[in-house]
Amino acid sequence: MKEPALRLGFAGSSDIARDTLRHILESSPHPVEIVLTRPDRKAGRKLRTTATPVRQFAERRGLKVLQPARGAEIAAIRELSGLDLLVVVAYGLLIPAQSLRKPRLGCLNLHFSLLPRWRGAAPMQHAILAGDQETGVSVFQLDEGLDSGPILRQASREIGARETTATLERGLAELGRRCLLEMLQEAQAGRLRACAQEERLATYAPRITKRQARIDWNCPAAEIARQVRAFNPWPVAHTELGPLRLRVWEATAMPGPSNVAPGTVMRAAPCGIDVAAGDNRRLRLLTVQSPGGRPLSAAAFLNGRPELRERYRQNGGP
Repeated sequence: MKEPALRLGFAGSSDIARDTLRHILESSPHPVEIVLTRPDRKAGRKLRTTATPVRQFAERRGLKVLQPARGAEIAAIRELSGLDLLVVVAYGLLIPAQSLRKPRLGCLNLHFSLLPRWRGAAPMQHAILAGDQETGVSVFQLDEGLDSGPILRQASREIGARETTATLERGLAELGRRCLLEMLQEAQAGRLRACAQEERLATYAPRITKRQARIDWNCPAAEIARQVRAFNPWPVAHTELGPLRLRVWEATAMPGPSNVAPGTVMRAAPCGIDVAAGDNRRLRLLTVQSPGGRPLSAAAFLNGRPELRERYRQNGGP
């Protein structure tokens, strides 16, 4: 006899959460009876009040949406007690302990790292910053700690040499959706089995700030290149190089001694803008953006700026 469908709630706010909610609705038999998402907030240059992607999508689907602003408001939601399971993906608010126990089977969280490595708000960025060669997704049961609950399912994925947070997120989102659907099937059949995390292996991934995106040219070239990849698409690495104020979307470390002070532009050519880094190597800027402009390849950026190539040739650039 087939088990009855689960009565689900969903808590999420971001684009990746919206896409996960869509996948649950379109690829599983389980109805989503309530959606929790962050309150509307001001965004963009004009600071217009904007609903989260999850709210916009859920309302188009005719789902009940609640937007509690703090834990006490979440705890007061009576509908949580009527659920079998609450699925949490990139929600952005802590769910209070008393609410974790209200759904019959508790709360499942989809996290974008191989827990216990990179607990916290920015696991993908920190994995790239640290030079990890592998990461993945974890489906785990929420408890009162920070991403510390017992693990139900994990799947891994290689981090490519040119991987950015933007491309990594797309790959992990697809992997995570598959794992989450598998866990919903296990929950429906009453076969959820969890394994405790190893606390001694825990590392943390705090929220990224705009201040971290400023390039320090005293750092090694490979480290700066990872910074550029980790901060694409936000907050985007940025720097000032003489007359140039640039956001750097793509860059790569280059071999060979620079023999000049860190932060010195050595060459401005269609193949890239070479800047001396702190380990006597160069970082080649491949895609850049000037204030008020759009991201451009180095060749396109320099096309209307022939004086830059001449300037850095005269300064001794190769």
